[in-house]
Amino acid sequence: MARFELRLPKMGESVAEATITNWLKQVGDKIEADEAVLEIATDKVDSEVPSEVSGVLIEQLFDKDDLVQVGQVIAIIETESDGVSEVESVEEVVIPAEAVEIEKTIDVVKEAVLAPQVFSNSDKFFSPLVKNIAKEEGVSLSELESIPGSGKEGRVTKEDILKYIENRKPDVEEVKVTLIPKSIQPTVQKSQQVVPVSVNGEDEVIEMDRMRKLISGYMVASLQTSAHVQSFIEVDVTNIVKWRDKVKTAFEKREGEKLTYTPIFMEAVAKAIKDFPGINISVEGDYIIKKKNINLGMAAALPNGNLIVPVIKNADQLNLVGMAKAVNDLANRAKTGKLKPDDTQGGTYTVTNVGTFGSVFGTPIINQPQVGILALGAIRKVPAVIETPDGDFIGIRQKMFLSHSYDHRVVDGALGGSFVKRVAEYLEAFDLDRDF
Repeated sequence: MARFELRLPKMGESVAEATITNWLKQVGDKIEADEAVLEIATDKVDSEVPSEVSGVLIEQLFDKDDLVQVGQVIAIIETESDGVSEVESVEEVVIPAEAVEIEKTIDVVKEAVLAPQVFSNSDKFFSPLVKNIAKEEGVSLSELESIPGSGKEGRVTKEDILKYIENRKPDVEEVKVTLIPKSIQPTVQKSQQVVPVSVNGEDEVIEMDRMRKLISGYMVASLQTSAHVQSFIEVDVTNIVKWRDKVKTAFEKREGEKLTYTPIFMEAVAKAIKDFPGINISVEGDYIIKKKNINLGMAAALPNGNLIVPVIKNADQLNLVGMAKAVNDLANRAKTGKLKPDDTQGGTYTVTNVGTFGSVFGTPIINQPQVGILALGAIRKVPAVIETPDGDFIGIRQKMFLSHSYDHRVVDGALGGSFVKRVAEYLEAFDLDRDF
């Protein structure tokens, strides 16, 4: 028999930690190679961690809702092989020779290796999640030790410490944004008085899910970070509608992909960004960072109804077919919950299609640390003045609104307005005779 350490794999260049959301296998369960053992969540996407070997799960080193660092051991799998495991066994790395009882061993691993030594002077065991919450909320060691625990052997659970914090009255209340990168966290200020909500017996109280909490934090942080301002422009997309109606069947037959309006709009946005690179930047303190690559974020729906922003890398280098394939791939994997952390990293500008929900236009919130986001409104048939050499007349045209939100700290009205106008120009100049 050999023991294999299952570690939290690297999930992306900027992803350093993840939260365990569900154990798919319990101690004693048999596991096949490449079979999922647990589900995890980063601040971007949810994913599964598969086993690299076949065997039996004998130890779970973290509980549900615990925060785990990339590379940390999260489980021990016993394999049939008598050979030496590719990864050194846990006894060789962290377990003292005199530790012989399994429960004691698990505690040693959690205390000595897996959890930050924030409360190392305490004789009590606190899970990494509890320690992290205590650190974030400024709960001292003496306070933490005084909290009655409802868990196994009187241990303090996540619910115990959250209940304690809820009933605690700190001297100074501060705005705290969890899981927001330090580079985009707003200046800490005293929070305003929250007006209590009246709840009666007929009302249903529903706790936000993890993703909704993250979105809430990001939205508040963005508004507190950037000076949002908007520019709007109406666009005649009649030629685009006619061209798509003409070629969509042939496109799907040849490429095996459906042709939506989104890749056409993305193509125009990428061209406009090349014309106005001042939109393709981010802000770090007093410095402006000009991005070399044009990576377009595309707001997409998740299975639970929340939105996520996967990224089309180097969008300016794709032709319309490549753009359509990229858009469809990301949208399909978002709907099925199969996005990877890397799919949501590195965006430099974001596009969101509010027209999908019937909205004529919107005022989207900037996806930090970017400085701009474009909302695409619904395409509608409207009466319009058509200019001809023989005079003007009223006709039916297909039109839509573009809504551009940008960070007025670094993007002034001339640049923000000129950029969205250039997008409109590319769309209105669409060639009805172009090939795909």
